[in-house]
Amino acid sequence: MQRAATRARDWLLNVAAPLWAGRGRTASGLFAERMTLSGVPDATYFRTFVQARHIFSFIEAGKIGWTGPWRALVGETVDTLLTKARRADGFFVHRLTGDAAHLDGRADLYDQAFILLALAKAGEALDRPTLFDEAERLLDLLQAEWAHPLGGFTEGELVDPSVRRQNPHMHLFEAFIALAEASKRQRFMDAAVTIGMLCKAHFIDSETGALLEYFKDDWTPADGLAGRIVEPGHCLEWAWLFETLALFGWADSPGISDHLTHFARSTGICARRRVTINEVLTDGTTHNGNARLWPQTERTKAAVARYRRLGSEEEASEAAAAAAGLDLYLDVVMPGLWRDKLTPEGGWIDELAPGSSLYHISCAYGELARIAL
Repeated sequence: MQRAATRARDWLLNVAAPLWAGRGRTASGLFAERMTLSGVPDATYFRTFVQARHIFSFIEAGKIGWTGPWRALVGETVDTLLTKARRADGFFVHRLTGDAAHLDGRADLYDQAFILLALAKAGEALDRPTLFDEAERLLDLLQAEWAHPLGGFTEGELVDPSVRRQNPHMHLFEAFIALAEASKRQRFMDAAVTIGMLCKAHFIDSETGALLEYFKDDWTPADGLAGRIVEPGHCLEWAWLFETLALFGWADSPGISDHLTHFARSTGICARRRVTINEVLTDGTTHNGNARLWPQTERTKAAVARYRRLGSEEEASEAAAAAAGLDLYLDVVMPGLWRDKLTPEGGWIDELAPGSSLYHISCAYGELARIAL
């Protein structure tokens, strides 16, 4: 695990951060949305949640030692989002142009969750507590306009309202924990615990310990196949978050993490490719054998967090194996970029490198770097 941590830190600080700090950066203060594998930025659109993720990524790089201008970059992008990406009603829009004008003005819960996460991280890193006030205002709006009477939130204006999903709630959970830790405001910890309780009560299949993805309005599983789909990467991401919540004393967290981790590891790792796959069903059979980049980062994060709690050789070995799986995706012609989708046959889908993945990588590499210090 120590060797993996050293490689991770070097890649993030000396390869990825310098590339993404400059290439494709707009005069309006936005980071690149995506690049070709030869490093040419694509300026077709800029999603607000990707900008929020870049804020997170550069703060992570700064925390573990990047000496580049991360504070200036982060501060400029935060201010651009606050002044240009917000609607008159207070919600943040879905997409911007390169000039930071509204390109898709619809509001989505997933986007708002990442804005909250960016405000948490930037408020702490830049010593700007007014950003926590901005987060409170956005939470006020979510609770007033999108709170669901049966728990959680509706998802806004982008997705099918007849299907409820755990995923945006997971990222709210992440944001609320980060806001509680950074601001020390009890309101955010209360919000995090509420989402944790929602997950425990409704998202986790009681028979298998698997995390379900899709639900009806009352949080019962969706009908048919959709109600049996499990993403091992999300099991591990929730496990990591519950490990984090355990540090604040929530007694249920370790047991939930144990169940989620066991299901994901026993059903969701391809022995031949040594990577975490996209989807299985609750009976453990493979539903989608492709393997995206991000589940490899969640496998890494969960193992590191569990190593922090358990100190076991099993978790250290799992963290190293997960990091080795992630390395496959970073083996590209231009260092600092990545592949995103590995097929069941072991080939790569040809597409641009999505900037959204830097958040996943930087979070996993930040966890590895800190455990190795």
